[in-house]
Amino acid sequence: MTTAQANTIPSVFDAGLPTFRYDHLTDPGAAHRVIAGARQRAPIAMGPHGPEMLSYDLVRTVLRDSRFITAHGLGLDMQGITSGPLWDRAITNILGLDGDAHHRLRRLVSKAFAPRGAERLRTLAAQIISGLVDPVTALGHCDVVSDIARGYPTPVICALLGAPSEDRQKISDWVDDIKKLFEWNVTNDGPAILAAWDQLDAYLEELIARRRASLSDDLISELIRCEDNGDRLSHSELLMLCATLLGAGTDTTRNQLAAAVQVLSAHPEQWALLAQHPELATNAVHELMRYCPIIFGSIRQAGEDVELAGVRIPAGTVVLANTAAANRDPDAYNHPDRLDITREDPPPMLTFGGGVHYCLGSHLARLELTEALRVITQRMPNPRRSGPAPWKGMAGITGPTTLPLEFDVTTVVRHD
Repeated sequence: MTTAQANTIPSVFDAGLPTFRYDHLTDPGAAHRVIAGARQRAPIAMGPHGPEMLSYDLVRTVLRDSRFITAHGLGLDMQGITSGPLWDRAITNILGLDGDAHHRLRRLVSKAFAPRGAERLRTLAAQIISGLVDPVTALGHCDVVSDIARGYPTPVICALLGAPSEDRQKISDWVDDIKKLFEWNVTNDGPAILAAWDQLDAYLEELIARRRASLSDDLISELIRCEDNGDRLSHSELLMLCATLLGAGTDTTRNQLAAAVQVLSAHPEQWALLAQHPELATNAVHELMRYCPIIFGSIRQAGEDVELAGVRIPAGTVVLANTAAANRDPDAYNHPDRLDITREDPPPMLTFGGGVHYCLGSHLARLELTEALRVITQRMPNPRRSGPAPWKGMAGITGPTTLPLEFDVTTVVRHD
């Protein structure tokens, strides 16, 4: 954009765009209604932390356009943190890298995160979810969050990394604290985040040392083997990638599973359809992640002045690509507020992001959710919610804090 052009196009901050806020809400339905109201008024609106892209086309553009980069330091500077040990970790994390540094890491690890690696865990995922669901089927009730979703992804990720099963709980506890990095209270939570991160690093140090001495078929071994024209991951990069995978691959999946079960239970005809036709599970996962995502957007920063939708976004401006808004844009989806697990040929849902930062763990996440929904809908028929199911605030990673559910009692038939 030339200087002359920039002078004739209003800045996003001076264009009189609508303002809105939904991050404090604990009802996802209410949040989607607020977002829809803002999107009807303009494709860009001013949220509590800056401009938010709300249309499918704009969100997809921001996620794929190289003029928008990841927010330096994972957006910690927006909370006043620009130095110190937490900042140092954030600026070297793959989630906050761009350009050659990011391309190099993605190139090195792409094979390790290919669908083949996730596929070998399908049987294990089915076994783990069955082990969690079986005890409650004879009771006819459970809290989906605490009894099922919370215990599901960590064993799968531990198996992927080659971590002993008995370490699941402490890894889960560390992840609970580290994921506070993506919430808007880091000033207070910083010490707990750092303490958990240091403990996880120490644990991974030992795990990596054991793998270097005896390579196996787990992900850590694959990452150690990664090489491209003589280039390999450094020890600190290996440590960072393992910690990032543990964080990104546990809390997101368990929250997304609980959210999906909540929505399906509110649409009993869809629940029954999936139970009768488990081959629909893969399509159901896509539709549920479109309809009820547990991450509402991705932070980006304008690397230069950019014109979008008739306004100028000045270089350095932090924006939110509101993927939750894009996923319900009526210009992209027919009847976007309708849940339909048989939806045909929809545009790609944007919950996993897009462009060079598309989620590395998307194959595994889809696999885990697919297997879980097949088991849950078949083993827990006729679901009825038996109490409130409030969500955490919509900032960061959200999802139901509790989900009490009643269902018809079934009998487990085993073939030993």
